[in-house]
Amino acid sequence: MRRKASLILLAFAVFFTAMSPLMRWYAFPRLAKIPPSQYQEAVLEAKNPTLIDYGSMKAKKVDKVTIVQTLKGNVEASEKIEKTADRDVVVWDALSYVQDADGKMVSKVPERYIFDAHSQEPVHAKGEMVDGEEVKREGIEFKWPFLTEKRDYEYFDAQARVTKPIHYKGTQTFRGVDVYYFEQTIPWTKVPFPKTMPVKGITPKSLAKTGTTRWYTTVRKFWVDPTTGAPVYGEEIQKNELRGGTLLGGRDKVTVFEGHVKMREDYIRSTVDLVKSQRVLVLLLTSYLPWGFLGLGLLLLALSLWLEARSRRPGDPEATAAPEPEPVNA
Repeated sequence: MRRKASLILLAFAVFFTAMSPLMRWYAFPRLAKIPPSQYQEAVLEAKNPTLIDYGSMKAKKVDKVTIVQTLKGNVEASEKIEKTADRDVVVWDALSYVQDADGKMVSKVPERYIFDAHSQEPVHAKGEMVDGEEVKREGIEFKWPFLTEKRDYEYFDAQARVTKPIHYKGTQTFRGVDVYYFEQTIPWTKVPFPKTMPVKGITPKSLAKTGTTRWYTTVRKFWVDPTTGAPVYGEEIQKNELRGGTLLGGRDKVTVFEGHVKMREDYIRSTVDLVKSQRVLVLLLTSYLPWGFLGLGLLLLALSLWLEARSRRPGDPEATAAPEPEPVNA
């Protein structure tokens, strides 16, 4: 009976030991993915920035500028692209809406970001765009891959429509979460005007006729949870200028916007709470279950060997063969 039990335990030991690497290296890459219907919102603010007044074409200090960023999963579009992409795809319809302290629109720029649900690599498909302009992204945007590494990544800048390295700068602790700090600098770059302008009658075409161009530079900072690849906090030190042309009345340049953009406190708290809950699910597949299965497998193996040893009962006397009958003398 003990030997039968030991064989059953041995079978379970082999099963759980085999499941340990399978859970980490087979199940995790297939199960961990961004849901196609995900929706999230973040609000950022720049306190006391410089902002252009298009009426006078002069820059002035204002109380604050608010940037509302929304990411909305487009399930219908992702399912359509998946039919030809042969992989799990997520389509995010994003909007960056900028308003001044009075709630008046400064600019709004829509995006469509298409990427692999597992690796976060861009997927090039019809509809990929920034502000109505077709783009072909390279590198990540908005989110890092699951199990982010301590290295530089290629990051797409939507304003400049370019991909530049975003550099790993070290490990820090942010609101109780161990995070990787990344930083990217976009040097002064000529960028297109937003399609939607805050003043009626002013369009990118009318501005182009004046010969005036728009230039942009930024220092982008992210604090990223390495388990989920989700940023828990972000900042930008950004500056926009108008340069040359007849619109500036002989001036070389005018500041459109200059400020230090930071995530609002209430959104920091909600983002950190969300990331903490999501990282448990990732750790379940990458750490808790694989190590748990391995430990359970080793425990069952030890118990199986112990029962096998007990089944042999070395202390009991060995059975002896029955003596052969002796011949009977007549």
